[in-house]
Amino acid sequence: MSLGDSQSNGDATRPDDGGYGGTGQTRTRYHDQQTGGPYGGARRPKSSRGMVTGVAVVAVLIAAIAFANRGGDDSSTSTSPSTKGSGSGSNSGSAGQPDTAPTAASGKQPVTTKKADIPAGFAHDRQGVQSAAANYAVSLGSAGMFRKDSRDKIIDTLFTAEAAAKLKAPLDKAYSANLLTRLGLDAGGNAPEGSTFVSRVTPLGTKTVAYGGSTATVEVWYVGLSGIAGDKSTNPVTSSWNTWTYDMRWSGDDWKVVSYTEKEGPTPVPGDGRAADSDEISKAIDEYGGFTYAR
Repeated sequence: MSLGDSQSNGDATRPDDGGYGGTGQTRTRYHDQQTGGPYGGARRPKSSRGMVTGVAVVAVLIAAIAFANRGGDDSSTSTSPSTKGSGSGSNSGSAGQPDTAPTAASGKQPVTTKKADIPAGFAHDRQGVQSAAANYAVSLGSAGMFRKDSRDKIIDTLFTAEAAAKLKAPLDKAYSANLLTRLGLDAGGNAPEGSTFVSRVTPLGTKTVAYGGSTATVEVWYVGLSGIAGDKSTNPVTSSWNTWTYDMRWSGDDWKVVSYTEKEGPTPVPGDGRAADSDEISKAIDEYGGFTYAR
């Protein structure tokens, strides 16, 4: 899933402190559905970045769009600047430094409510905004983004009203019939009969970069799967490792996204596992349920 580099976005400093293992690590809660370990997959080639500019928001497309446009461009993209949290109330030693957090699970329960089938009702604190960002990443990286009706519901649910209004038209243009065709999908975002379209994000950790009470900047490190599993597929399912940065705002009674960016990695060295065939991938996608993420 491909978003843009956040180094030029806003004025908050984001030190490279390797915080994923030791700061803001995410605890995973499982659904009642079957869950299981990882399975092998082909390594994703370097991908180019797809980006669409709105009036005040730049909507950067998720990995599957980069998958369709892959071509070795390692440059990164970014959303337009948005207001960052001032860091007031932060546990960090100086302004702009990431908040430290224990790697152990907090013990707090994840949310139990949903809105448009997306976890909702997160706590108005650092833990709540990290949990929100992780769960929102799952929705923004889902196959539902490739169908207009479900995409509009996702955007309306996750973003502030102002950001959502500016995102929809650019995203409609980006998820064009031409793009869907290049991905091997029909005009409705559906895979050919006998095939399975895969677009899934699994967050591996979160980190609060800035927190100002009503605003926050949160990073989500994730692994994404994208492609079509099927005997005749020319776009096999591959994996990518990226980091999304969300500018969040407390709006009404929940955290909402104002803007978001992405950069590639950190990417681990590929293992020696056998790449699964299309039938195994399709079966895994059908049988293994998703997660609800809590800090």
